[in-house]
Amino acid sequence: MIVRTAQARWTGALKGGEGAVRAGALESGYSFASRFEDGDGTTPEALIGAAHAGCFSMALSLILGEHGFTPDEVRTTATVRFDPVALEITGITLDTWAVVSDLADPAEFQRIADLAKENCPVSKALGAVDIQLASARLTDTSSA
Repeated sequence: MIVRTAQARWTGALKGGEGAVRAGALESGYSFASRFEDGDGTTPEALIGAAHAGCFSMALSLILGEHGFTPDEVRTTATVRFDPVALEITGITLDTWAVVSDLADPAEFQRIADLAKENCPVSKALGAVDIQLASARLTDTSSA
């Protein structure tokens, strides 16, 4: 079993306080302003989005390989919707783009992307959240 850790520190009251998070080489500050306003720093929701985008991209690469295709590049954006009144994540939308030189069928790519969404470990961990694969775009190398 692989075990990973991340740390967070918070000092002060909610509105006037500040914090820092660290996960591997990633370090960032966060605050009430970064989470609920337009302040500098990250948010827990952005970190979840980064984790989900990274995991999904790797899952898509894996499943493409299992189907005999080699991705040249995969890029994914995870948009995390956060309700600041209910204090809950209400959904995540994944948009992915890939260059796969040996795959020309967009329908096959969509099918594989759907499998990646269902099998991504972060998608599974976030099972209580509505996760949508909004777009899965296959781009040939000439237009990348």
